Amino acid sequence: MKAYRAFLLGGLLFTVASCDPESVTTPVAEISVPWRFDDWRTESIYVTMRDGVRIAIDVTLPHPLPSDETIPTILEMTRYWRAIEGNGIGWRTAGAAVRGYAYINMDERGTGASFGTWPVPWSEEALEDCWEIIDWIVDQPWSNGRVGTFGISYPGMSAQMITTVNHPAVKAAIPAFTQFDVYTDISFPGGIHNEWFMSSWSEVVLGMDRNEWPFDPNASVKPVDEDWNGAMRDSAIAEHGNNGDVYFEGTAQADYRDEVTALGLSMDELGAHGKLDLIEQSGAAIYSWGSWLDHSTAHSTITRFLTLSNPQTAVIGPWRHGGDETGSPYQAPNTDAQPSSENQGREMLNFFDRYLVEGGSGGDDHLLYYFTFGAEEWKTTTVWPVEGMTREPWYFGAGNTLTTAAPTGQAGSDSYAIDFTATTGYQTRWHTPLDSSVVYRDRRNEDEKLLTYTSSPLEEDLEITGYPIVTLHVASTHTDGAFYVYLEDVDPAGCVRYVTEGQLRALHRKVSSETPPYELVIPYHTFKQADGEPMVPGEVTENTFGLLPTSVLIRAGHRIRVAIAGHDAELFERYPAVGDPVISVERNAVHASMIELPVVRQ
Repeated sequence: MKAYRAFLLGGLLFTVASCDPESVTTPVAEISVPWRFDDWRTESIYVTMRDGVRIAIDVTLPHPLPSDETIPTILEMTRYWRAIEGNGIGWRTAGAAVRGYAYINMDERGTGASFGTWPVPWSEEALEDCWEIIDWIVDQPWSNGRVGTFGISYPGMSAQMITTVNHPAVKAAIPAFTQFDVYTDISFPGGIHNEWFMSSWSEVVLGMDRNEWPFDPNASVKPVDEDWNGAMRDSAIAEHGNNGDVYFEGTAQADYRDEVTALGLSMDELGAHGKLDLIEQSGAAIYSWGSWLDHSTAHSTITRFLTLSNPQTAVIGPWRHGGDETGSPYQAPNTDAQPSSENQGREMLNFFDRYLVEGGSGGDDHLLYYFTFGAEEWKTTTVWPVEGMTREPWYFGAGNTLTTAAPTGQAGSDSYAIDFTATTGYQTRWHTPLDSSVVYRDRRNEDEKLLTYTSSPLEEDLEITGYPIVTLHVASTHTDGAFYVYLEDVDPAGCVRYVTEGQLRALHRKVSSETPPYELVIPYHTFKQADGEPMVPGEVTENTFGLLPTSVLIRAGHRIRVAIAGHDAELFERYPAVGDPVISVERNAVHASMIELPVVRQ
């Protein structure tokens, strides 16, 4: 747990000033839904699978439930322990029960109190277990035969993966704050190894498999009710010693998405994006939740929304991971989320009501709700890109300027020696999946380590909604490297707010003409071995890639800044591993480096 504890300490010590908040989120009215039941009861049991492996589940039902009443079920499969010994049930489970749902919390095979081993995330064996658990659910006298899947983060991926087994009882899924393609969305954004997260996450889950809870050394996974002395749980934990290590046996060994690692498969074989046909065949309605500042969950939400033919509703908010706290750089840090977590939970149950309750309205939805920073308001769209969006090129100019005027000279470039101490901090979009707040501090000092291009003050407000796309014409002294591009808002007082970022490892710079495996509105990089190409020192290369999507209103009088780095210290793997590379960014008529902003003008 050393890396994870170091992160927590680092977060407390990082005290660089934040920009003053400029506005407050418009309050959202509380959703009032009457409870149908006054209480609930929970039973913890083992269900034996086809191969004899026993899976631990908690079954929470409304109480008292009339013997002649049947109710729908929400299934959540986790590898983060379904419950802690001695703790009550979570508020989401309780809230669902009093609304009239059965809630099943399930320890994935090889984790928590379940027996077996966990070789890789969402293994075929674990998904077969879900089929059998759903069979068990629909056989219960209280079941109405309809099941919805839910989860946040890892359980969110489970929620969409369970639809791939095509069990006829599964009618709806809520994948919240999770990935669609685990290679690009969390493990290797831009082909760059997310080293801190992958090593820390692996450390945490392997510790949990030893019955070590990361936040309390005295906590233990909950045994089932019949296991009065914990002996069965301890036997299950002993079997977990053979679990796979996604970091050391997986991502740490890979440079490409199709590279088979010691886990016995490639990163390309994990995640939902490789099972699109099965998700669509399920017909399950999908309600995706993400955030502009929660690693890549906004991108995952948009990708899912564009790709799948299932009935879909989607939400992209301004939150940290899980949605209980704001991440907006235009608000004070650690501000409570709006709408509140409780309101978000009620809205999710409203969605399940439509598809799981007898007589529910169902529907063939295709609607995306999204939050615009700066304006601090919610908007809706049925299409992406949003209506009225146009791409405006902003060029890198002499004197570190950013301008809408294309360069006319035949020469012009800027040299930059990569500063490997550059960082985005210790409470970033990449830290938040391990329970961190998202707090991007004033970046003016950090920008002094970077190559920056800044516009003149804007004459009118400018809304940027979508994916910025950057084109860097770069020569380097080395054969490998990484390019990080940050989009920032510089206010009249000089405070620099982080808006979004994108990155690309130079090895993966080839833009493919192949059809991507899912819908993309940015240049497609395969990240496969066949397309890898080292740089030739001194030779100008083109590196075109999308930044992570955003929606932000930059006010008149503010300036837009593009900041370029070659590393994000203590987060991502270093490229090259050794050496002191110097890059040259070309900004001339022959090689015009620029960023295309997705602008929405009223």
